[in-house]
Amino acid sequence: MNSFISLFTEEFDNTLVRFCICMVVNWIIIDKLYYRKSKRRDYFFTFMLMSVAIFFLVYFMMGIERGKATMGVGLGLFGIFSIMRYRTDAMPVREMTYLFLIICLSVVHAMASSYAELAVIDFIVVMAITICEMKLKVKSTKLIQYDRIELVKPDRRDELIADLEERTGLKIVSVDVGGINFLKDTAVLRVTYESNEAGANDVDGIFRVTRSQWRNE
Repeated sequence: MNSFISLFTEEFDNTLVRFCICMVVNWIIIDKLYYRKSKRRDYFFTFMLMSVAIFFLVYFMMGIERGKATMGVGLGLFGIFSIMRYRTDAMPVREMTYLFLIICLSVVHAMASSYAELAVIDFIVVMAITICEMKLKVKSTKLIQYDRIELVKPDRRDELIADLEERTGLKIVSVDVGGINFLKDTAVLRVTYESNEAGANDVDGIFRVTRSQWRNE
């Protein structure tokens, strides 16, 4: 009974403090840096719950007595989750990068023993993400199923861009032609356009193409 009480008054209290710090830092990264551009609520949900699950999973895999913990446990779990892929949708590179960072920070917070080290690590990570988001502009792209295949010819590229800008209202930077279906008179276009938001390669998550439908010119 005494050991049960001491668990919650000493060791587990420190764990909860580190957990709160981890959640605050991850929330800042997800809400203020990632979501501000992407506006993807599905990944917001995923990132936050992943950080919760990974933190406690790493902590309990290490054991209640932290002196018995080894770096191998944390690094092994870190490797498993870092190569994990969702089987429903392919995750864009930007989202995969943020997932990698969230996993990394959750593991670090679960294993750390010094609040000073955590403060330095959190500051470096947040500042690195902030600088990259401010300095590196990510162009947004969409996949469009296009019905005027006569305009996909290289010599009519200007007409194609003008038609797409009129119909979509986007300031288009470039257009890549993918698969062409002459039976249905349609083509798959990858449109790169100027935007303040980092979009995914789909249209509202509804239209998608397979690898066989896409080719690079």
